[in-house]
Amino acid sequence: MKSIKSYLLILSIFTLLTACSSLVPKTEVVATKNYVVLTKNIQQIKPIVLAAKALATEDGKNFGNFKVIICGKTVTDLTDKELITEYVEMAKKNNVTLIACGFSLKKFKVNADNIPKELEVVDNGILYNFQLQKSGYLSIEL
Repeated sequence: MKSIKSYLLILSIFTLLTACSSLVPKTEVVATKNYVVLTKNIQQIKPIVLAAKALATEDGKNFGNFKVIICGKTVTDLTDKELITEYVEMAKKNNVTLIACGFSLKKFKVNADNIPKELEVVDNGILYNFQLQKSGYLSIEL
């Protein structure tokens, strides 16, 4: 008899807890959306930044970081102040981080001191891209 009373008590408590949990409003967790683009063509920075701007509007408060990694021979163009200034200003205005691949800078003998200070430099752009992907960034290579 005692066992049945204990069973009914446990069942009643479980039913009560289940009923109460359904009364608690459910909150939807929406993750921040972060993006990274790896490009080997400096001319692609403008359409990439325009895509970032559109995604920022689309994602609203869930828009996180947008990074562009520049690698390959195009890093030589980063020293052309007339060419790169427009891209740097456009990226800054749209909260896009421009990053130069240090491996490419070394390979093509570009002194990091000769590129705009607004650009970050990472040791290896490809590795950095993979690391960002592992932390949840959506990625594309152009």
